[in-house]
Amino acid sequence: MGRDAFVEWERRFGSDETAVLQRLHDTTVRHGRVDRRDLHAIAEEFRLPVAAVAGAAGFYADFGGEHGTRHVRICAGTSCFVSAGDHTAPLAEAALGVAPGRTSADGSVSLAEVHCLGYCYASPTALDGHTPITGPDLGARLLDTEHPAAAAPAIPYRVAGREAVVLAGLVGAERSWQVWPHVVTAVPPGAVRAEVALAGLRGRGGAEFPVAEKWRSAARGPAPRFVVANGDEGDPGSFCDRLLMESDPDRVLEGLALAAFATGASRGAVFVRSEYPVAVARMRAAVDAARAAGHLGRGVHGSSFDFDVEVVEGAGSYVAGEETALLHALQGLRGGVRPRPPYPTESGLAERPTAVNNVETLAAVPWVLRHGGGNYARLGNRTETGTKLVCLSQRFRHPGVYEVEFGVPLRHIVENLGGGLKPGFRLRALQIGGPLGGFVSPDDLDVPLLAGALTEAGVALGHGSLVAIDDQIAARELLQHVWRFAAAESCGACTPCRVGTRRGQELAAHFPAGSEQILSQHEKLLEVMSVGSLCAFGRGVPAAVRSLLRVYRDELTSGDS
Repeated sequence: MGRDAFVEWERRFGSDETAVLQRLHDTTVRHGRVDRRDLHAIAEEFRLPVAAVAGAAGFYADFGGEHGTRHVRICAGTSCFVSAGDHTAPLAEAALGVAPGRTSADGSVSLAEVHCLGYCYASPTALDGHTPITGPDLGARLLDTEHPAAAAPAIPYRVAGREAVVLAGLVGAERSWQVWPHVVTAVPPGAVRAEVALAGLRGRGGAEFPVAEKWRSAARGPAPRFVVANGDEGDPGSFCDRLLMESDPDRVLEGLALAAFATGASRGAVFVRSEYPVAVARMRAAVDAARAAGHLGRGVHGSSFDFDVEVVEGAGSYVAGEETALLHALQGLRGGVRPRPPYPTESGLAERPTAVNNVETLAAVPWVLRHGGGNYARLGNRTETGTKLVCLSQRFRHPGVYEVEFGVPLRHIVENLGGGLKPGFRLRALQIGGPLGGFVSPDDLDVPLLAGALTEAGVALGHGSLVAIDDQIAARELLQHVWRFAAAESCGACTPCRVGTRRGQELAAHFPAGSEQILSQHEKLLEVMSVGSLCAFGRGVPAAVRSLLRVYRDELTSGDS
């Protein structure tokens, strides 16, 4: 497949690569929608074809339809589904008098369904403007406009391993910006890459790609180069990135600066999902403070290194968490996935070498350079070193974010850290790594938290979320839930995924009860998607569905689902 035509346009004719989405956001706030005149005005401002801007406006959920004066987003993610079944949207609809995806006749209120708001530890959840509303009385609190909503509970977190690495700043173990001034003035970029390689640090967004190798590849390309912090990986069930960006944004920025130095990048971006409005604000404030303190800008700390950062707000797309789709989104284009090669380290933002790392990965880098790659490598497992943040959902007795070392058994996380399920519920399945990760049964809890071991068990580690599925959730409803998510979030770039996810919805809704036919019909479809899909989304859905069919096989074929 060839290069995206609109990316080629930007490469040849130039434009501000990161401001288009913000203009669309601003327009939606002012007018409640993006109309034809807005599209033409934005296209003229950025010297883009109108079709490119229209394509972006039509792709992202935040710009779809008309927004009322009061805009409410209701979460339909897995934890919310487990907490309230399919009742969250009807509850919101009853309270607001408007259906999801619609706006009231007088324009006073609108309702949108999203797939994660990052409150999986306190689900079900809605976001009323920028105000989160959580808990089982969600419908009543949406209805009560006379009294301000109670503050959403803070994310519980705890270090459960030998060392606080990613959570070092949150637990008071060390302050941010202690490593950067020394590195930028006294350490060669190659030495930074070597230390990270010694640590064995791999990407924490799910791909597990060696960080030093990615940086080395980007550094070999021609200047200018870019680095990007991916804060748009919104796996339903995961909320550790929100914790870091809201509560310790300086650590994320210091990690991004170190990545820039290691790759020779002069410009960085933090792409934050719009479902995290507080994170957007706090990351922007942290950038301003870092610039004022001399950590960013020209000649950083008296060195010859120039580096600055901007924060870009996403617009509602799960697939935009994939790095090539994210780079399209940064440039204000549709968040479609691009075939690889070329990889972003060769041809990324504005067709320049770009290293994309997720938020958790970057937050580990300052500790590695302060304490040494060897000390980091002694944590965890020989094959998978270091620590991982895992997120436990609302059904656990003790939900929250835990920093654990690689190799601990799932049983330790579920039973000792999470405390098992809350009274009245029994664990039936565990969803690991979000909708594309997959499901394991309670019999699989002795599997260690290692990407390789989990792959052998039929699931992917992904972002490290653990959503407890209790025995009151029907297998058929859960299968329908997974397919609904897949169909809603497919970017539509390739036929196997675009058509396959909708066919999966049909199969899940109409399969004959008490028959093996559901399994054979699904397998044919899943094979096509696995082989023919363009990106990890379309190839990941089949593995996740297969794991669900395996765990719930008896229920799905007995007619009791």
